Formats: sequence, structure tokens, C-alpha cells
Amino acid sequence: MDDTATDDIASRIAQRTLAKRGAAYTSEVRRLLDAALEVMKERGTASRPRVADIVGAAGSSNETFYRHFRSKDALVAALLEDGTERLYGYVAHQMAKEPAPDGKVRCWVRGVFSQTREDIAATTRAVLWNAGAASEMIGATPAIGSARLAELLPGPFRELGSADPVFDASLAAHATFGKLGDYVWSGTEPSERDLRRITEFCLRTIVPAGAEGEAGDPHAARAL
Repeated sequence: MDDTATDDIASRIAQRTLAKRGAAYTSEVRRLLDAALEVMKERGTASRPRVADIVGAAGSSNETFYRHFRSKDALVAALLEDGTERLYGYVAHQMAKEPAPDGKVRCWVRGVFSQTREDIAATTRAVLWNAGAASEMIGATPAIGSARLAELLPGPFRELGSADPVFDASLAAHATFGKLGDYVWSGTEPSERDLRRITEFCLRTIVPAGAEGEAGDPHAARAL
């Protein structure tokens, strides 16, 4: 057997080993994330769990925890990212059911504000509180998730005549997530009237071609 053949065999065995290890690591991370979310949800904003509490709930070990996360803050950041991706997938699925662009925007708003439901909002508050920087996640600064969810709006905004759909989508998303924060932290949910007004606001952020200002720049300041 020549060296090339033995190298091919070695490579295949190594790839199988890596695949098994990758699957095992994925399972370890998911158990830690799920356990952390459950522990934080149970404690709410009363107390922050320690790494030991999360590891115990996951049936794992400190060695496993630190194999994947540098610190508890890193795990909380992963929880926020995981939640954002779940919301993105849900909203994208809802929007895909609606053929009209204004209907897609309406679905986007309703999907985002599904996070104000009592059970979801309580979990979100707990995770953000554990991040130790809630004001940086939702509020005066760009809200967590707003940039990712904004990626769903340029398509319908473009169909509705936006001259700069990415900019208009970002503006609508930042405003929407700012308002979302108000509801999440107050433990309230928007009324149907609130949702209609927010949807109408998002649609009004669309600046059509030819209405960008005297300089022709869609970002140019407009005289009041």
C-alpha cells in the first residue's frame, strides 16, 4: 500500500472522528444553553445564577462549560444571539406567507412584538438582566436584534418604492425595537391599535426616489 492510499485512509478516519466530536460538542453546548435559559427564567431578576448552578442544571461539568465559553457573560451573549436567530426564523416564516409588501411589513411588526407575550417577555428580561448591561441591549443604544431583524425589511421596502431600503429598514427597526423594549420591561403588551400605529410608522419611514432632498442624497438633512 503506497503512502497516498494510507494518507487517504488516515484522512477519512480523522474526518469521522472530527464529525463525532463535533456532534458531541454541539450537544454539550445546547444542553448548557437550555439549562442556562431555564435557570435564568426561574430566577427572573431576583438573583443571577453562578456557573456552578448552570452546570448542575445541565448535568455537565466546569471543564465542559469552559471548553465552549470563556465566561458566564460569553454564555449570556450566546443566549442573546440564539434568541435573535430564533426570532429571525419565525418572523421570516410569517412574512413568507404574505404576498403583498405592505402585508410583509405588517407581519414583521407582529412577529417582533410576539416577544411581548408574558412568558417570552419574562425570559427575555431575565436574560438581559443577567447580561448586566440591559441599557446597552435595549433602550437608548441600538437594541439587541434590531440589526438582524432589519435584514428582513429591505425587500418589501424596495417593492414599496424606497430609494434607500437598507437605510429605511434600519431606521424602522431601531424605532420598533426601542418601543419593544418599553413593553418588555414594563411587562405589558401592545394593543391592536398600537400595532397598527407602529406598522404605519414603519411604512412612513420609506423615502421614495425623488424625495431625498435638494442635494439628491437620501441621507441629506432636510430643512424643517
